[in-house]
Amino acid sequence: MDFKELEQKILDNAKRYEQNHQVKVDLDFSLLKLIEEVGELYQAIMIHQKKSRPEKHLPEQESHNQLAEELSDVVGMAIVLADRLGVDVEKALLDKWINHSESDGVVV
Repeated sequence: MDFKELEQKILDNAKRYEQNHQVKVDLDFSLLKLIEEVGELYQAIMIHQKKSRPEKHLPEQESHNQLAEELSDVVGMAIVLADRLGVDVEKALLDKWINHSESDGVVV
């Protein structure tokens, strides 16, 4: 699957979410949801690094799986937000991370 196909499937999922939960996944919703997902990723990292309360600690593989899920949520919501802003994520990634960084090094 190429990036555009993946992006479209994520956007289709957002559309199903709208229908199933009677909520408008607009710019404001997308931004707030992205912030929520970043918070959940942070919490998963804290748990994975055993920097949380001991009762929240998980076995290594389960913790790693939780990290992957939360990072996936962040990337997915970033794609939805980019769509709502009219940003071509694939082009932006190529311009910033590939084309620009080839001449100057990694851009962060």
